[in-house]
Amino acid sequence: MQYTTLPNTDIRVSKICLGTMTWGRQNTEAEGHEQMDYAAEQGINFFDTAELYPIPAHSDYHSLTEAYIGNWFKKTGKRQDIVLATKIAGKAPFTKFIRNTGFSPDSIVEAVEGSLRRLQTDYIDLYQLHWPERQTNFFGKRGYVHSASDHWQDNIHQVLETLSRLIQEGKIRQVGLSNESPWGTMRFLEEAKVHDLPRMITIQNPYSLLNRLFEVGLSEIAHRSKIGLLAYSPLGFGVLSGKYLGGQKPEKARVTLFPNYSRYSGETAVKATEAYKAIADRHGLSLAQMSLAYVNTRPFLTSNIIGATSMEQLRENIDSIHVELTPEILEEIEGVHERYPNPAP
Repeated sequence: MQYTTLPNTDIRVSKICLGTMTWGRQNTEAEGHEQMDYAAEQGINFFDTAELYPIPAHSDYHSLTEAYIGNWFKKTGKRQDIVLATKIAGKAPFTKFIRNTGFSPDSIVEAVEGSLRRLQTDYIDLYQLHWPERQTNFFGKRGYVHSASDHWQDNIHQVLETLSRLIQEGKIRQVGLSNESPWGTMRFLEEAKVHDLPRMITIQNPYSLLNRLFEVGLSEIAHRSKIGLLAYSPLGFGVLSGKYLGGQKPEKARVTLFPNYSRYSGETAVKATEAYKAIADRHGLSLAQMSLAYVNTRPFLTSNIIGATSMEQLRENIDSIHVELTPEILEEIEGVHERYPNPAP
């Protein structure tokens, strides 16, 4: 395994992070525990979850993923070995069964306390805001379109003050963003700097061969302001494994079970996936490993969040850390990106 550190800290994390959002719907608790056992054996010490998980969000499965992880910690005694990241759900129609009060002080405290209880721990290493409270372009929206009906009040100072109190109480160690824009990222960093409040150290955004929008704006912020990318959906809901090509609908696969998860399955994305698969085939690589290895090469990456619904997938995804892409392969990948730039925002 390869390791990095969370920016501006001495917290050492594996460059492959174990994502957990399928546990509780597509995976049983026993399967989740098996994945954690294997990942830890392979040197992965970084797990990412959220109070919203499993996905798709549903009141019947609310927060099962965190509970599964907490039970694993209790069973194995390995809490001290793992850098644990989780998230507070933002205000949205699909989170009303959790709460619908955004990032108010009471909401943040309630969310942290709930996560600590389910995770059976007294601290969270990295606590993240799952998506912005304001209306902006995230979750598949390509560009920002302002709405006159958006009456969002900038409460970033209040959010950081609340997180500061939780840090002082020892309940969280560091804080990060998710699904955030360049403006939002800089706004949080500015507020922290001016008022000596907790600094966001990571941003968990989508990044893959089908979505490299992080490179537009956010990559420069990542380099110059030392905020690290935690790349999610590096295989685009499994599309970049190639298993959906040719109109295939594998049984129990994510997009098969949940057809509305079509973010990475548009016509242009399919053409790009076919072109990337041709590169992998020419060089004797699996498309999944080539896709993950590409993400691993990015200089702004802190950790690559992989997920799997089977042990076979998990082994292949973790092993991508050992795949080295030649200059020739990287050049061919850039050629496809020129033809089909960011087909799946």
